[in-house]
Amino acid sequence: MSELPGGRINKVVRVGDTVRRRPPGRPDDARALLGHFEEHGWTGAPRFLGVDKEGRQVLSYVPGWVPLPALTLRTADNQVAPPGVFANESLVGVAKLVREFHDLTAGTPLAEDQETLCHNDLTPNNTVFGDTGDGTYHPVAFIDWDDSTPGPRIHDVADICWTYPSARFAPDRPDPKALGRLMRLMCDAYGLIDRSELIATVLTRHDQTWRGIADLADAGHPGYQLLRELGSVEFGRANYDWTKAHRAELERALRDD
Repeated sequence: MSELPGGRINKVVRVGDTVRRRPPGRPDDARALLGHFEEHGWTGAPRFLGVDKEGRQVLSYVPGWVPLPALTLRTADNQVAPPGVFANESLVGVAKLVREFHDLTAGTPLAEDQETLCHNDLTPNNTVFGDTGDGTYHPVAFIDWDDSTPGPRIHDVADICWTYPSARFAPDRPDPKALGRLMRLMCDAYGLIDRSELIATVLTRHDQTWRGIADLADAGHPGYQLLRELGSVEFGRANYDWTKAHRAELERALRDD
């Protein structure tokens, strides 16, 4: 048994070809979602295998490389990204994976009365990148579905259009024109035609993220107190301020040929 890195909210361990983790707040929902994916043969998420004697979820282990969270990466020299993780082809692959599970859940009871079922935490550190065999790594699965809820497609699209392209520039701030072009690339790959609300949604998601961390930390949640200590609140506010300052440039890049 070995503890997997990056689990700041939930301790995750690997046992053989399985992963064991404390069940989420809505374990039946998570089980139903992963079961839905398995029923439809979608391999972009782990399989639910049951519950062990300690009450932990047992999930299939998806082999590959998972980046550590951005704030941790600054001090994790052993987590240098393999080739291709944030290349254009990989960003396209992320967007297509998102479109696949959105289409699989749209119109089902999982989505309730919303457009689809959103993951709500699509970041590189919740993505398994697999070796393609040619020395590069591309996305093969999303993990940590604990926060998934019914919602509009643009919530997840806004998240991926920020978190994955911006990781290419880290730890520096991205060039707004370059970031806007990568956002457009991902929108194209997903098939999002109307991008008029994309940057506004990115801003809303930034705001919700840092405020949510702060509120849960204030409520005494140890995992979120650790996130605050690591600088996640300030990091999220800085993302909001940067996006707001460059909103016009980003929106122009989304429109320009």
